[in-house]
Amino acid sequence: MKLPDRVYNFLKWTCLIALPALSVAYFGLAKIWGLPYEAEIPATLDVIAVLIGSLIRVSQYNIDKENKDASV
Repeated sequence: MKLPDRVYNFLKWTCLIALPALSVAYFGLAKIWGLPYEAEIPATLDVIAVLIGSLIRVSQYNIDKENKDASV
């Protein structure tokens, strides 16, 4: 699996910036405002971030492998 650059960059930003920020923001606001599912929503966002990170890593591994094979 090799992701197009645009998709790769979007998923990387989502995984490294957006989802962790949303997770922390919801956790903090849930405590202040008494929002429901205080632990469940941040945990879900964290699991999705790990999944996206894994997909990104697989794509990067395949790109690195292609580049290595092409240079030999």
